[in-house]
Amino acid sequence: MANKRRSRGKGKAKGRSRLWGWLLKLGLVGMVLLGALAVYLDAIVQEKFSGKRWAVPAKVFARPLELYAGRALTRDDFLTELRALGYRQTNAADGPGQMSVGSSRIDVYTRGFQFFEGAEPAQRVSVQFNGSTISSIRGNGDLVMARLEPLMIGGIYPAHNEDRILIRLDQAPPYLVDSLVAVEDRDFFNHFGVSPKGIARAMFVNLTTGSLQQGGSTLTQQLVKNFFLSADRNIVRKGLEAMMAVLLEVHYSKEDILEAYLNEVFLGQDGNRAVHGFGLASQYYFAQPLQELKLHQVALLVGMVKGASYYNPRRNPERATTRRNLVLDLMAEQGMISQQQANDAKAKPLDVTVGGSMANTSYPAFMDLVKRQLREDYRDEDLTSEGLRIFTSFDPLLQKKAEDAVQTTLKRFGETPDKQPLEGAMVVTGAQTGEVLALVGGSNPRFSGFNRALDASRPIGSLIKPAIYLTALEKPERYSLITPIDDEPITLDAEPGNTWTPQNYDRQSHGQVPLYLALAKSYNQAAVRVGMDVGVDNVLNTVRRLGVDHDWPAYPAMLLGSGSMTPMQVADMFQTIANGGFNTPLRAIRNVLTAEGEPLKRYPFEVRQRFDSATIFLTQEAMSHVMTEGTGRSAYRFVPSNVRLAGKTGTTNDLRDSWFAGFSDDLVAVSWVGRDDNDRTRLTGATGALQVWNAFMGQAHPQSLSAVPPAEIVTAWADPATGLGSDPSCEGSVEVHFRAGYEPLPGPGCRPVIDTEVLQDGANRVLDTIRDWLR
Repeated sequence: MANKRRSRGKGKAKGRSRLWGWLLKLGLVGMVLLGALAVYLDAIVQEKFSGKRWAVPAKVFARPLELYAGRALTRDDFLTELRALGYRQTNAADGPGQMSVGSSRIDVYTRGFQFFEGAEPAQRVSVQFNGSTISSIRGNGDLVMARLEPLMIGGIYPAHNEDRILIRLDQAPPYLVDSLVAVEDRDFFNHFGVSPKGIARAMFVNLTTGSLQQGGSTLTQQLVKNFFLSADRNIVRKGLEAMMAVLLEVHYSKEDILEAYLNEVFLGQDGNRAVHGFGLASQYYFAQPLQELKLHQVALLVGMVKGASYYNPRRNPERATTRRNLVLDLMAEQGMISQQQANDAKAKPLDVTVGGSMANTSYPAFMDLVKRQLREDYRDEDLTSEGLRIFTSFDPLLQKKAEDAVQTTLKRFGETPDKQPLEGAMVVTGAQTGEVLALVGGSNPRFSGFNRALDASRPIGSLIKPAIYLTALEKPERYSLITPIDDEPITLDAEPGNTWTPQNYDRQSHGQVPLYLALAKSYNQAAVRVGMDVGVDNVLNTVRRLGVDHDWPAYPAMLLGSGSMTPMQVADMFQTIANGGFNTPLRAIRNVLTAEGEPLKRYPFEVRQRFDSATIFLTQEAMSHVMTEGTGRSAYRFVPSNVRLAGKTGTTNDLRDSWFAGFSDDLVAVSWVGRDDNDRTRLTGATGALQVWNAFMGQAHPQSLSAVPPAEIVTAWADPATGLGSDPSCEGSVEVHFRAGYEPLPGPGCRPVIDTEVLQDGANRVLDTIRDWLR
């Protein structure tokens, strides 16, 4: 029996020994696997954290507003731009991002900015206004010109739609880092990635309150979760998070980890775009750079770290205010601020802007143009991940005026008789530069859909006529501004077996009219006669020289604009006329910087002379008559009569498309009104698109076209009825511009004035004599 007991005891010992052996082996295997996992995780941590940590979208900026004496700029427009840039009104502008506003003077403390040409420091500038002009600017030293930093108008985002503005730790405003550590991880500078004390404290609070009040994750763990892992809540993910947090602390300093956290933390959702980091959140919620935030604003952002959606200040202002005040009290409790500072900050409003100022659909039509031009030089991955800084010619002030003109005018027109909405588009460019300043793609400028300014190709109607008369005026031996044109019916061969008889809009013929008046009144019969005389193929070649490539057939119908263009192409065509015959391909981009502020690419002007200045001047002269006595004369109800303008209306068959293209010395603007289904609008160029153009130009303060002719142009007195030279004293004589060497010789005398009563009396006497003879 004793032997049996000893045998059973030995068996149990052997079993325990084998169990411990297996456990030891499993432990060793586990340690090896854990070590391998640690090595693997360590490689991941170092590879991603040491390399390029984020795919940063390209940022697109408007033009910087330049301030100098004599610039056409109203006080109200200046304030509009300052508010869009997030400048805050104070009694005295004594820090960057502040302005002090008076009745005729605005003092502004600009923000420093890294331009393509170099850095420009922050400075205090006093701007004095006289009506719609800057009368003087003053600053430190002899200040001739100052620039505001450009407005950021959008970005080019990757597929996951994350966005951020990267900041360095030393760029953080006062209290941000201290308050963040105090609220989220007060032991941050003492733990090694995981805080046992923090975990114990969170467990105690949660158990005693009976609800989940605190989390035990450190800032390092939160960064690991956001940067490397998913948001799933399970024991495996928490274990990986803890291991990677320790590894991150082994390789990188607390400052590196804090800086990464400031740029990574999720702080909101802007439509389908995630707002990451305090840099972008500052712009999104306050329209201000992070460095300019005050204590109460910093506290709000820090409070939102716990739950950006739950504490969203726009949707849940009361909840956000409570959370912000809790952060302020905690800061006072830990001695970072005084209780009085906390109370003063709690008394302030949330101060957030009404809507997200960083929305990526702010200017979708212009952004569409920018992306198309960028993709000629850059890959998509470069644009969505390298943090490029794109500087454009976009003018926010002109854009607002163009949008208002399109929207208010279309609203005034109302729906068509069949209840279908009208659509519109507008392109505004710099007359001398070819830079696109504003672009409206439809009746809803914020809708990122069909871009009619770039893609709606429609027949241009009478917009072709300046090309016809430009072709004619290149033949000074045959055509001048007062050459009589026969505006009588004309019938031409069209398709085999068919003929084409164009008619004027008023269904009337007007006999012989001077060339300039034929254009001003937009007479179709006269235009077709001139076009057939100079040759349809030559007119179409003139269109190409004006800047528009096309494959239109040389049919007579092309002389009344049956060929199609987009508003952008029309702007390119009229740009060449406005710019003295020099074609400058339209462009939206000025230059590109790297994420580090290094110059990458400049987009210089490309200027090619396509027409001589004398012929272009005569064409401009004829087009100015469109505005004073022709189809564009309603413009002077909106623009002062001393501002010289030039333009042309365009109306297509059955009133389907309404166009107007015109220019001043500084602006070219093209407007189009029509329907997406290409049905009738019942609008002519004058009753439709011109009204949009008028509304825009009435607010844009255009500069008058120069009336000074080039050296190749001379003036002479002539009779507009005959086109012949006449004496200045003769009734009806006008002083006309001619190409030098082709001006008419002075006439032998005045054209006799015909007295119809005397003529009738003479005719009666002749008839009486004939009747007597017949008897």
